[in-house]
Amino acid sequence: VRTQQELLLCQSLPKNLLFQLLGLSIATLSTVTHYGLHFTLISNISLESNSYRVIHHAAFYFGICLSMTLILAALLSSAATVQESQCLTAMGFFCFALAFCGLIPAACWRYTHGTEVENSMMDVYDLVYEEVRRNASSFRRHELTAIHEAFLCCGKRSLFGDTANVERKTCPSGQVRDAGQDCLREIQDFLKKHMDFVSMLLGITIGFTVYGMILTSFLWFSIHFSSNLDRKGKYTLR
Repeated sequence: VRTQQELLLCQSLPKNLLFQLLGLSIATLSTVTHYGLHFTLISNISLESNSYRVIHHAAFYFGICLSMTLILAALLSSAATVQESQCLTAMGFFCFALAFCGLIPAACWRYTHGTEVENSMMDVYDLVYEEVRRNASSFRRHELTAIHEAFLCCGKRSLFGDTANVERKTCPSGQVRDAGQDCLREIQDFLKKHMDFVSMLLGITIGFTVYGMILTSFLWFSIHFSSNLDRKGKYTLR
């Protein structure tokens, strides 16, 4: 049992480093998504119907909490491995289980509301564009120009026509509009690539979290049975 425990301890330390790197990756992705130019432009647009703003902030706080939970679980597991502590091992398992309980609803939301993020961002662009088309507001025109510059696009196809004047005022100088592409398509393509990466990282995190729960469970039982064997045959004379 002692040899198996030592082998398990040697295996768990490198795995705990991977868990910490995974937590840091999630924190980095959450920060880039929250403060990235493309996302902040849409989130900061002052519209009452800007539903993307809620998703934007919720995703950031969820990602940071998840990353901190994984890093804490890895640190507790590392400390439990070195000190052979059942209490720290149980706390590490609890952190992995807590992360798992948060990941499953997030994964379900991602696949049941797969296009909600894309639709909310495109709705914001639509509203800003139509306000600029109907009303020559300098504030809205500045917001629309910033979106065009960030996504390197120019205007959209409109059923109402009369888009040349809007695009001439808000598109970057020298930007030539491709007849087959518009800003709605550019936003959709950009978000599809980003969300595909998020889904991949989400799947990897779920797999590693399950593995972390299994690893801490085996570590707890290994420490427990090893402790019992160490005490076997030892008596105290009174």
